[in-house]
Amino acid sequence: MKTYTVPTGHILVVKGEHGDLECLSLADYGKEKNVKADFMGITRKIEGVPHGTLMPLEKKWVITISSQYGCSMWCTFCDAWKVPNHRNATFIDLVMQVQAAMSMHPDITHTERLNLHYARMGEPTMNRDNVLASAYYMAGVFKNIGFHPVVSTMCPTTDLWPHFMRDWLLLKRNLGGNAGLQLSINTTSEKHRRIMFNEHARSLHNISYHFKDITNLVTGRKIALNFALTDAPIDANLLARLFDPKHFMCKITPMHATKSCADNKIETANGYISYHPYADVEDRLKAAGFDVIVFIPSVEEDESRITCGNAILSGTLPKTYTVVES
Repeated sequence: MKTYTVPTGHILVVKGEHGDLECLSLADYGKEKNVKADFMGITRKIEGVPHGTLMPLEKKWVITISSQYGCSMWCTFCDAWKVPNHRNATFIDLVMQVQAAMSMHPDITHTERLNLHYARMGEPTMNRDNVLASAYYMAGVFKNIGFHPVVSTMCPTTDLWPHFMRDWLLLKRNLGGNAGLQLSINTTSEKHRRIMFNEHARSLHNISYHFKDITNLVTGRKIALNFALTDAPIDANLLARLFDPKHFMCKITPMHATKSCADNKIETANGYISYHPYADVEDRLKAAGFDVIVFIPSVEEDESRITCGNAILSGTLPKTYTVVES
């Protein structure tokens, strides 16, 4: 229906079976520019990520799709819940979004790595059957390229969540470890977590309990514990007691500048221009035994509303874009 061209790619608003959905087709700067990960040998501190040359899509193509129409989690740092019609996207919706994103570049017939993120709008574990079926289906369609599906979850208190975790780790094993799982943690303070996740997320002890019997299924890259950094506390030693660093790693990002974050005064102070906000947390997590990735987008990426928590359908617009309606 609409295509917004932004500095690193496209935001697409597409017609789903039950209303409007939103997906992304993006290029990446490359980990040498926006990642610090000592365990990978990338050790320089990131003092801001300048917008510049992007990796060719033949090397890496990032597609982010919506698993729901809006979202039922109501997190206080996210805008997706503001989109009406909270219901699950269908199997056809999920596959169609990937087709729509790929249609932006019909000249690209092969890529070394296709990252498919179920992370634009919605909590993917609430749409268990369709998300799993679409991931298996597209793994077959894209079997000759580096297909890498990734689920990001807020760890809701639904009955489906523990079953989805096991199912996704089995999918990850079936794909030779070539799938990602990210748990949004943000802080080890349960008081702050209840506020951030609007009391819809499980406690860290509960999340840990459900992983005790299934970490033996982990293959490939470790499960990521994601921290969108604020001034909320992070107890690295508590985290290591709950989540074995043999199976879990930590990822630190800035809290993205959504409308909800602005309204609720949630931010990572200077997180886009200085490494200072990340240094102490990174050191403490490494001292507790974790592999740590610090991932920082550019200011242009945040202002173009492609980062997590944003949704054009919620009423926000990128600062710089061109739009085409169809």
